Parts: sequence; C-alpha cells; structure tokens
Amino acid sequence: MVRHESAKLLSPGSNPGGASKEKVIFITFSFFAFFYHHLHTLSWVIKMWKKVKPYVISIIIALLVGGLSAILTKDNMEVYSTINRPPLAPPASIFPIVWGILFILMGISSAIIYKSHSKDSKKSLTIYAIQLLVNFFWSLIFFNLRNYLFAFIWILFLWLLIIYMIFEFYKTNKIAAYLQIPYLLWVTFATYLTFMIWILN
Repeated sequence: MVRHESAKLLSPGSNPGGASKEKVIFITFSFFAFFYHHLHTLSWVIKMWKKVKPYVISIIIALLVGGLSAILTKDNMEVYSTINRPPLAPPASIFPIVWGILFILMGISSAIIYKSHSKDSKKSLTIYAIQLLVNFFWSLIFFNLRNYLFAFIWILFLWLLIIYMIFEFYKTNKIAAYLQIPYLLWVTFATYLTFMIWILN
C-alpha cells in the first residue's frame, strides 16, 4: 500500500510539494518505529552494562597494576634466564600468561565483594588493595634490585596477606574466596622459586 501511494505521489501530474511532504512524514515515522522497536534492546544493554560494569572496572584495575609492573621491569627481565634456577622453574614465557589469568580472576573476585555491599566489604577490599600493591613491588625488588633475599621476605609477606584476604572474602562470599585460590597456589610456587633462587645465587 505504501509503495502504491508513493507511486501515485510521484506519478506525472502529482503535486511535487505534497510528495516531498509525504516522504518526510514517512521517513520520520520509520525512524520512530525503528527506535521504538529497539528501545527494549537498548534498555536491556544499559541494564546489562550496569551489572557488568564493576567486573570490567575491577579487572582493568588488576591488569593495569600487573601491566605497569611489567613495563617497569621489562629492561631487567633477562636476569631470569641468566641466574641459576631450581628444578621446576618454568620458562619466562609462562609468567605473563599465568599472571594475566590470575589478575582477571582477582578482578572478578574483588567485584563480587564490592557488589555484595556487606558490612565487611570495605575491610576486605582494603586488604585486597594492599596485597595488590605489595604484589606490584615484588617484581621491582626481584628483577630491578636483584635483591633475592629481600624478594623472598617480601613474597612471604604477600603470601600471608593473600591468606588473610581469602579468609576475609570467605566471610562475605565463598565464590569470591575460591577465585583467589589459584592466586595463592601460584604465589606459593613463586615463593619456592624465590627462596631457591636466593640459595643458588
């Protein structure tokens, strides 16, 4: 029907001004119909973004901390291949992959605590922030300062902080606590590596 009416308006002898007006009305109507049709989808996207926003921000914060640490130590990373390493020491290429996964898990975990609005969440997130800062400085101590004894003491402190953080997270949300366990296991392994590197070098 719309095509038929359009054909009549554009046929010889028809009013060009009327055709132009009808065309504007048709385009305007089509635009609002399209907008109304997708309004629900747009509303759903906005609603979903509000839900995932804390997770996205938390993951970005954790990755930025890890990324900044990597940038500040990149000129000294070759030290790992030149020192005496203990059995089970992985190749250097493994570290950025593992840490990337761990930082994502840490970000998700901290976002769960943030969204819980628990009375203990502020304390839990404070501990999380402190251990993240301690984590950041370990790389600088190990790779830039090459002080392996201090690096070992520092990572022991980090290990204790992680256990304390998991304990506090568990009181608020068990899943958030469980997501930090791979981090604890990896830092336990890293503590062994740091200790043995100190002994061997």
